[in-house]
Amino acid sequence: MKIKAIIVDDEPLARQRLRLLLAAEADVEICAECENGISAVEAVSQFIPDLMFLDVQMPELDGFGVIERVPPERMPIVVFTTAFEQHAIRAFDAHALDYLLKPFKVARFHDALVRVREYLSNRRAGTAAKDAIMELIQQRSDQRSYLTRISVKIDDRLVFIKVSDIDVIEAAGKYVVIHAGKQNHILRQSLAGLEEQLDPTKFLRISRSVMVNLDCIKELQPMFKGEYVVILECGRSFAMTRGLKEVEQLLKFSWRRFYQS
Repeated sequence: MKIKAIIVDDEPLARQRLRLLLAAEADVEICAECENGISAVEAVSQFIPDLMFLDVQMPELDGFGVIERVPPERMPIVVFTTAFEQHAIRAFDAHALDYLLKPFKVARFHDALVRVREYLSNRRAGTAAKDAIMELIQQRSDQRSYLTRISVKIDDRLVFIKVSDIDVIEAAGKYVVIHAGKQNHILRQSLAGLEEQLDPTKFLRISRSVMVNLDCIKELQPMFKGEYVVILECGRSFAMTRGLKEVEQLLKFSWRRFYQS
């Protein structure tokens, strides 16, 4: 019986390398390739794979987020592909998880496959691996904290903005513009970097350049060709380039809530 595998990585070259390596493995069948975490969650539900090569650092929904959203009964064996720092890798290893540290060597890839085959050939070992993944995610969830204030420099002063007061954050090259009420602040920080520090249950990236405070969303207005515009309580509006299905999954409730009176 072949091992059904999916590849999840936002880098095309990384997906290509894994695809070529797996093509040489007679007992492995690639059933899907995903360029983001949202499509990975959908692929697991659709194909129910035995194995998932999962990138840790991805925009919008990272590897940990993927695992959090996959039902435990459908969780495949996971091999992380990551450029995480050494202390994170040691944490993976301590939980009996495998990983491929980018750029990884072919021999290391084969070692990972050996462990995968052992897990899948022994149901108890496979169950232990899945339990270890869930334990690691729970620890991460318990320990993780998010920003409650953001400091910005104005002349010679440092001004602290409450995260809860922020309406929307826009990317502007190497900077972001933070809109909080009637005030706008410029911060030297990438939008992706700031997104990692904000609670994903409170802030949503609706496009490559815009992230909004969920509490500030007034409604979603349908446009043409299935596109939507996000209307905020402050009156500002932004085009939403993400698919509505993705937003539904991220919000964990129906978009129809925004149309209720």
